[in-house]
Amino acid sequence: MAWRSPRFKCQVGCGGQHRCCCIHIFNDDTFRKTFIFSKLSQRAEGLCVFLSHSSPNIAKKFHAGHLRSTIIGNFIANLKEALGNDVIRVNYLGDWGMQFGLLGAGFQRLGSQEKLRENALQHLFEVYVQVNREAEQDESVRLAAAEFFRRLEQHDQQALLLWQQFREISVKEYRRVYERLGIHFNHYSGESFHQSKIQDVLTSLQTQGLLKTTEKGTGVVDLSEAGDMSSYCTVLRSDGTSLYITRDIAAAVDRKEMFSFDEMIYVTDKSQSGHFWQLFLILRMLGHSWAERCVHVPFGLVQGMSTRSGDVVFLEDVLDEARNRMLQNMHQTRTSKELSDPALTAEQIGISALIVQDFKGPLISDYKFNWDQVLQAQGDTGVFLQYTHARLCRSATLSTVCSSSHTQPARYDEVLLQSALELQPRYLVNFLITLWLHLFSCTCSVLASGMRLLGITPVCLIPAIC
Repeated sequence: MAWRSPRFKCQVGCGGQHRCCCIHIFNDDTFRKTFIFSKLSQRAEGLCVFLSHSSPNIAKKFHAGHLRSTIIGNFIANLKEALGNDVIRVNYLGDWGMQFGLLGAGFQRLGSQEKLRENALQHLFEVYVQVNREAEQDESVRLAAAEFFRRLEQHDQQALLLWQQFREISVKEYRRVYERLGIHFNHYSGESFHQSKIQDVLTSLQTQGLLKTTEKGTGVVDLSEAGDMSSYCTVLRSDGTSLYITRDIAAAVDRKEMFSFDEMIYVTDKSQSGHFWQLFLILRMLGHSWAERCVHVPFGLVQGMSTRSGDVVFLEDVLDEARNRMLQNMHQTRTSKELSDPALTAEQIGISALIVQDFKGPLISDYKFNWDQVLQAQGDTGVFLQYTHARLCRSATLSTVCSSSHTQPARYDEVLLQSALELQPRYLVNFLITLWLHLFSCTCSVLASGMRLLGITPVCLIPAIC
């Protein structure tokens, strides 16, 4: 039996005899509604998905190590939305914890408001490095850091004002980096946002007999099947301050109450797999059945990512390096003069190269980064993908011209009949040309849609260097 799309009529004219004929239904506005997604979207339509990704630590410049979480999460969000989900994109910032005790105590001694205005994150980074080095040798520095964090948790006004200043500065800088990547968030949240729920969580753990106190005074939850404490999770320090896992439990409960999600997805590196196993287990122990619909998407590490100036630390260094290397390649061609904004085009292609390199293999795998491989103009690279799209754009332009006189392609059998009746070949020639142009146009549209799902901005004009 001939294969037919269940929802769309063939526009090529073969009567639905071939799978390729349904390529005409693809365009940027209706891509989600095509037969490819029909079964998936029927199951996913209308579900609420809470997605937490990127999650840099405030008061620090955006580290390149957060790139994978950022772009993987963006792809998952785009894909879920394409399937009809309502996606809540949340950047769960690292904005609480003992490291802010160190930074706060250190800034009070070493910080400068003037330097903070000049180059905020760089100054905070320098203060943190210095105070962290001091804390390794000096017990009084560690005690001062613990005291500052205790003041934060007790909502001391002076400590909170300093912390709030660090947070606002950081988010402002991060937004600028995200804009370069074409990524947005619905909410900038953080560990600090769920402080009011921490005591509720501890009370629930205690009420249900799950919270135990060790000889050292720490609060723990026994996770062992035999109940022998062979596996346990610490949720409270001896001084009464919370830990990352405690704040994550509180955040999960708070999110469920606020957003009533159907699924919650965390995107972090694979080293945190144990943490999320503990998190989901404790939530289930507390009686939250929705924890079964919480998912951790782990990813591996990128090895050897560096710039010409040496080992890279910050994401902007990577983005600048990708843009500059691509711009240098483009300047070697005469056709680069055709571009209205070569730097922007170079940046878009460079980011495409980084994303495709990252997505080619299993996400959980580590991989070695190599600039020469990433920016190759041939092979399975983001650069080649952009050049393919640009070439198809040029061909698709011909299709647009053609469509003015061939708005509705005829059926192949009708064309043969017309040619036979008049013994004229022009009907078949015109049909084949129209078919060819429509093929380029629709392929270009599908390619662009897929690239956007990956988080790539399709480029239509690129110097022909490959």
